[in-house]
Amino acid sequence: MERDSLPVEDRDRIIEMAWEDRTPFEAITGQFGLSEAEVIVLMRRELKPGSFRRWRKRVQGRAAKHLGLRPKGVTRFRCSRQRAISRNAISKRK
Repeated sequence: MERDSLPVEDRDRIIEMAWEDRTPFEAITGQFGLSEAEVIVLMRRELKPGSFRRWRKRVQGRAAKHLGLRPKGVTRFRCSRQRAISRNAISKRK
């Protein structure tokens, strides 16, 4: 999927999912068809340089962001108490 062809709402949601500590890159791939490398390129392009560096430092090697690094008992990417997101609607935007 080409990055520039993404609607603004999808780009915003991808950035939001990438910032979330518990959302693995595989969930973004499954939902939007972007690989981890494509998400990194998108984040580099959309974020300020300092924000990108801070995000990159935080997610590198983080077990929660990579399904292969997670402990075997962890099967979901969100907290059980977190409200479900329906159809990727961001509640404060229409």
